[in-house]
Amino acid sequence: MTAKTLANLMRESNRTVVLTGAGMSTESGIPDFRSSTGLWQNIDPRIVASTESMQKNYEQFREFYQGRITALDNCKPHQGHVILADFEKRGLVSIIATQNVDQLHQRAGSKNVAELHGNIVTVRCQKCGKPHAKEQFLNNNICTYCSGKLRPNVVLFGETLPMEAWDRTLHEIHEADLVIVIGTSLEVYPVNQLPSMSKGKLVYINRQQTSTSAHYSFDLVLKGSAGEVLADVHRELEKLKK
Repeated sequence: MTAKTLANLMRESNRTVVLTGAGMSTESGIPDFRSSTGLWQNIDPRIVASTESMQKNYEQFREFYQGRITALDNCKPHQGHVILADFEKRGLVSIIATQNVDQLHQRAGSKNVAELHGNIVTVRCQKCGKPHAKEQFLNNNICTYCSGKLRPNVVLFGETLPMEAWDRTLHEIHEADLVIVIGTSLEVYPVNQLPSMSKGKLVYINRQQTSTSAHYSFDLVLKGSAGEVLADVHRELEKLKK
């Protein structure tokens, strides 16, 4: 089965949900977490990306996220991000639910994005919750309202997912005719439960099918990079318009 099969599924679907993971962003130069070259190979996430590290070792916590935030300045959405934004404009995609925290979907033009793990682009005070400019966090400033510590709006280890994003995604998943999973190994709970909650068709796009993803009953598996596969699907949809 090919990209043409997915193009036909998208045309037939009244509501399509896209779920993206780190593999969606690697083509933009952002490292993933769990692969052989991922961030967690050399860094213990509990040391730099947890509620405990923020409270007990704030300077190391801040330096880690400072590096991730500034690295985004050199990263841009790739063709896959742009194609998904185009699909949304054409009514072919209802929502993008993403585990990624880089906001590349929004930068590509997608409007209906549920950030399941938050983002590292916006900042708030940990103590009072008031928003602050990203530069204040990068410059190691404290909260101008309560003198609390600043942090990115990312979900840390030890925190729950943002309820609004989760509930919105869950509703869309339940109503979906088609769920397209892109660039995730489906190892992270509870997001990895979402595909099994849908009664619609399930499609998996990734460079390889992982041992975890293999447990899901996908109707279609397309191996390859997100950008390349989505470009193929886009071409097939253009053919169908003629």
